[in-house]
Parts: sequence; structure tokens; C-alpha cells
Amino acid sequence: MIVIIHVMKTSAPTLLPLLRSNLQGEVTALLFLHPERQYTVSEIAALTNASQATVSRELSRLEDAGLLESRQVGKSRLVNALVHTPVGQALQQLMYVTYGPVPALREALAQVPRLEAAAIYGSWAKRRSGEPGQVPHDLDVLAIGTPSRHALYEAIDDVEQRLGLEINVKKLSREGWNSDDPFVKTVRSRPITPIFGDLGDNDA
Repeated sequence: MIVIIHVMKTSAPTLLPLLRSNLQGEVTALLFLHPERQYTVSEIAALTNASQATVSRELSRLEDAGLLESRQVGKSRLVNALVHTPVGQALQQLMYVTYGPVPALREALAQVPRLEAAAIYGSWAKRRSGEPGQVPHDLDVLAIGTPSRHALYEAIDDVEQRLGLEINVKKLSREGWNSDDPFVKTVRSRPITPIFGDLGDNDA
């Protein structure tokens, strides 16, 4: 059985205790990874799996702090991060190495042919789930499918450069992921953070 933990507590997240919640980190990372892009509240809510009302409150806090700007277009509120300040630049780098891995990897790996699903496991996933410990200095990524080694590692290299974190990739076929392999059993029994695709919880 795969342990996928969605933390709903409002206590400080172990991934970055400076923040109030994991959602705050996810919203901020999404905006600061793409400061050139304007998002609607509904887009951010869908990408972070949160309600529009909750996301709207988080955005208002960031805007009040001068970290993003917004404008109204019809019924839609468009927002984008402000990174051209010392605080904005520092926050952008902090988001890259804490909450940036999931959106950055999703963007890169979703373009890799024959890659069916991907997830983060290991220490980063443990911190994301709320287990205490030091901030991870690398990422363990599970890649499920039959992608070419070249395409997979080219995408991973791009994310490594962007985040400044070493990424260790474990590639498995769908059959391998659904097997009784000891490694697979260990990964399934511990926290895992989905990046994209179907992890096949019911297939194992």
C-alpha cells in the first residue's frame, strides 16, 4: 500500500518552518518559479489542490506584503510574483529549494515520452509529510514507465541546475512498480509525494 499523506494541519511545516502551512509554501513556490506568468485564483487552486477561498486569502497576504501584484480582468483576478526586489529574489531562491521540486519536476518530466508517472520519496517526502528532520540537500525521484535514459536524464539535469539540488532517479517499469521487490515495498510503506501520473495504488 502506498502512503500518500496530504497534510491538513495549520502548524508550521517541517519542510520550511518559517512558513505557516504547506499550502502557503506551494502557492508561493508556484508563483515565484514562474514570475513572468499571471495565474488566476482558480488555476492556483487546481494546481495546489486547495479551495479558491483559501488560495485567495494566501494571495492577499502575499500582495499585502508587496510580494506579488494582481489585477482584475472581468471576473478573474490575475496575480504574478514580484522578484525584482532583494526580498523577492531571496524568497525565489528559498522557494526553489524547498517547495519548488514538485512544480519544477512536473513541468520537466511531463514532457518525457513514455514516462507514465513520477513521485518524490525519501527525506524530502518525509519532510513534506510532516516528519521532523533537517532540510534535504538532495531529492529521490521515482520514474515509472519506459522513457529513454537520454530524455529522462536531460529533463532531470535541467531541474538540477534550476533548483541547485542533486536529484537521484530510480527508473522502474510499471510491472516493476507493481512487483513484490523489497525496494518497492519499502518505498510504498513510507511517505511519497506524487509529481504526476497514476501511481497505481490498486494495482499492487
